[in-house]
Amino acid sequence: MFEIPQMVTIAEAARITGLAKHFIRQLCLTNKIVFVKAGNRYLINLDRLIDFLNDPPKNALETEQSIIKKIG
Repeated sequence: MFEIPQMVTIAEAARITGLAKHFIRQLCLTNKIVFVKAGNRYLINLDRLIDFLNDPPKNALETEQSIIKKIG
């Protein structure tokens, strides 16, 4: 038999993981985590999100702030 993945909204994923909703939304928008879009909602595969957070690919969690460099 097959296992049905547990899908959660961004708000639920934020509550479960303790991360900011904005951060999880950015992971979706940059295709760094597994999700499906149902209407206006993003449904995130919770097991895959936890796997990603436990062992992120190199440079996967870099933010735009880490790319900005001081001039002068």
